[in-house]
Amino acid sequence: MLNILVVDDEPDLRLSLAQVLREEGHSVDVAADGEAAMARLAEQPFQLVVSDVRLPKLDGLELLRRVRREFPRTEVMLMTAYGSIGDAVAAMKDSAVEYLTKPFDIDELIAAVARIDERRSLRDAYDQVHAQSMGATGAAGLVGKGALIRQLVDKIEAVADTQAAVLVTGESGTGKELVARMLHERSARRQRPMVVVNCAAVPPSLIEAELFGHERGAFTGAIRKRDGRFKAADGGTLFLDEIAEMPLETQATLLRVLQEGEIQPVGSNLSIKVNVRLVSATNRDLKMMVSEGRFREDLFYRIKVFELHLPALREREGDLPLLTEQFLREFALPDREPSRLSTAAWAALREYPFPGNVRELRHAIQHASILARGGEILVGHLPTEISGGRDGPHAAASQSLTEAVEEFEKELVLRTVRNEGDRRQRAAKVLGISRKSLWKKLRKYGIQDRRGSG
Repeated sequence: MLNILVVDDEPDLRLSLAQVLREEGHSVDVAADGEAAMARLAEQPFQLVVSDVRLPKLDGLELLRRVRREFPRTEVMLMTAYGSIGDAVAAMKDSAVEYLTKPFDIDELIAAVARIDERRSLRDAYDQVHAQSMGATGAAGLVGKGALIRQLVDKIEAVADTQAAVLVTGESGTGKELVARMLHERSARRQRPMVVVNCAAVPPSLIEAELFGHERGAFTGAIRKRDGRFKAADGGTLFLDEIAEMPLETQATLLRVLQEGEIQPVGSNLSIKVNVRLVSATNRDLKMMVSEGRFREDLFYRIKVFELHLPALREREGDLPLLTEQFLREFALPDREPSRLSTAAWAALREYPFPGNVRELRHAIQHASILARGGEILVGHLPTEISGGRDGPHAAASQSLTEAVEEFEKELVLRTVRNEGDRRQRAAKVLGISRKSLWKKLRKYGIQDRRGSG
């Protein structure tokens, strides 16, 4: 149930609306004009303001704008007896949740308030989902409740506290370094360093010195002795990103180091024992490279005792809303609620294939959050490749963020009920909700269990 403020300058209508909403179980207060409404909002939090558009002192549209600016968590529903298209457009620009034209059937009001209540409950539920997913993965990049991410997290948990060499595969931007850090943080080596080397960023002539160290004078420019990355990672984890870019001659040296557990710095005759857990990553097809003679087969099997594959963002059905909400929180202004996505902005995100995966989504939300300055994110705030040149709130929208989250919830509930053999009590436990809440969701989404019992 909601805490609602009804704002109307007609006393009879104001009290009548308040009474109807109280009978629906809501807590209701009233105000006669926009200034009085702002004063009440400053005194206590309201989840919803139901306001007439034409008000004395401060009209409903200006009230909407100020509520959006000063109380971003408060929803606004506007009513008007004029049915003005101009008012409606202005309200949509400022993201009024619902817009009713007087005279309206009282059932319309009740239904509109119920929709808002459901959406808020859904958003609160998914705040909890987000917190649970963060607890499960320990990292924002793997937020998600889809099957692919849950399976990946299970595999990470299984292999993390072993000594097995792990190969992390997946497209650019899917979060391969993030997975490497999760493996390290969940292992017995977490008190020791994790050292990262991007093999593509080191010149081929210097990569062995970078990895294994070198003596003074070993080559031009080696003015002092330097320990390599293997030595720096001793007792911990060494992450070799883009390992497919490593030259063949260095691959042979790396294989010997992994077999013998010791390194020989460039220019030295002495071997140094090292204890390193190796995690490698690539966005290339190493099997194909092996067949083409561009990657050593013996090294391939040495670094791939266990493989973890990260799905592309386009394959992570249902995870886009959760990731988007996470990044909105990450880039919120200090001491401010996160920005909201307009319907058109969400539609643009949803339609975009994200070739750059989670990294590209994160950058897009950061870009939009900077331009929105804490306000609502419009489609024009998104990078051009996502917005497609659309720059206003009138761009077509096929699905809002709330609708997408609701769609995901339906799929999650349905899948869980089926996985638990239609046993509702067990399904409710897996979902982390009461059996009564599960029953309501089943009824809401028209889901029937095959056994007809819990």
